[in-house]
Amino acid sequence: MAKFVLLDARLFAPGADLSGASSKIELSSEIEDKETTNYLSAGWKEVIGGLGSAEISAEGQWEAGDPSKVDDASWSALGGIGPYTVCPTGSTVGALAYITSGMRADYNVGDAVGEVAPWTGTVKSSWPLVRGQIAHPPGLARTVTGTGTPVQLGVIPAGKRLYAALHVLSVAGTTPSITARIESGDATISTPTTRATFSAATAPGGQILRGDGTAVADTYYRVAWTITGTTPSFMFAVSLGIR
Repeated sequence: MAKFVLLDARLFAPGADLSGASSKIELSSEIEDKETTNYLSAGWKEVIGGLGSAEISAEGQWEAGDPSKVDDASWSALGGIGPYTVCPTGSTVGALAYITSGMRADYNVGDAVGEVAPWTGTVKSSWPLVRGQIAHPPGLARTVTGTGTPVQLGVIPAGKRLYAALHVLSVAGTTPSITARIESGDATISTPTTRATFSAATAPGGQILRGDGTAVADTYYRVAWTITGTTPSFMFAVSLGIR
């Protein structure tokens, strides 16, 4: 990817797309260094990696009055743990995405008179920060059972895991329900194998799943979904990654 100017970054909280209310999004990830210097370290400090951590910080323009707005979404998530997906260049299928499960640690609002009402907030990780891809874009309504476009993630070595985040952003219809799952296979996924299944969702919200560390030789993955209800309609985003 060539150098670029941040113009279309996306931020998905558990069940809300906060991109339109965000003007700054920052990701950080670090591994704690633990000193192991000894008499055979040849006079140099020696360290090994300890605990890892990641953080998402964001800020933007305050809005309220609907579950999709930043104030409503932030208050409902404060102190809770859920999935977060950040995309630095957009959210089309195959776009770069960073994924984690984190706790909404703080939320701040307000400024001086005459200023555009701002907000700031921080998410602190409970799972690793995973570099992956978007498997389903947020702006495409789904009304019937179907499958998404395969994305090439690569094989999952033993000890690594598949991570998948589902953000259900809007729901319409009578008794609507969607059950999403992650499938893998060849480039066309002609004979799919189900790798993870989310719980049925009937309202906006988020879920995140990860594999058990078993090696997987398949290199392509997609999201598939089963929709039921009367005139149902769902807007959702899905991100996938391996770590």
